[in-house]
Amino acid sequence: MIHQFIKGTTETTLVLLHGTGGTEQDLIPLARILAPEANILTLRGDVLENGMSRFFRRHAEGVLDLEDLKKQTERFLTFLDDATTEYGIDRDKMIPLGYSNGANLIGSALYRQNAFHASLLFHPMVPDRSLTLPDLAGANVFISAGERDPICPKTETEELTSTLRSAGADVELFYHGGGHELRMEEVEAARAWLEPFLG
Repeated sequence: MIHQFIKGTTETTLVLLHGTGGTEQDLIPLARILAPEANILTLRGDVLENGMSRFFRRHAEGVLDLEDLKKQTERFLTFLDDATTEYGIDRDKMIPLGYSNGANLIGSALYRQNAFHASLLFHPMVPDRSLTLPDLAGANVFISAGERDPICPKTETEELTSTLRSAGADVELFYHGGGHELRMEEVEAARAWLEPFLG
């Protein structure tokens, strides 16, 4: 997978996944706010939609290509395992952070296995309603969303949160008053939530 690794001074590695049309550079400033000393492993989606980078295909806005999502989720998890060897980092101390399309890929990983002890999902959707979730005891998830998000409505956020909690995950949910954009108040909430998991 197209990526960049930036060495930090702690054992924690933030894994960054951008939104539709983004690049591996987009979320680095956010990562620096959330965990200034962490390693950064930042990815660029290589699935193109009208020239825009994504991590998996979709049939239309809000209609995910579930077959491709499954394939790309497996590829993502394999990539993380390989990165532990390539960069000498601890798989158990990887914390993925995704926005929109990137958050959906992380959500898909969580729907398939208890893959991360902590995850940050900014403006995610429900990834795949056909799946029975694994036991997510010990998984901690931060979800943020906009109260008036036209791309990811509040019902979607509430369903995702409820489903993860039902599987045993500890989920913190934060709303801001706007739409699909990232706002500083959700960044501040994420930073406070993330602090106990850094090391």
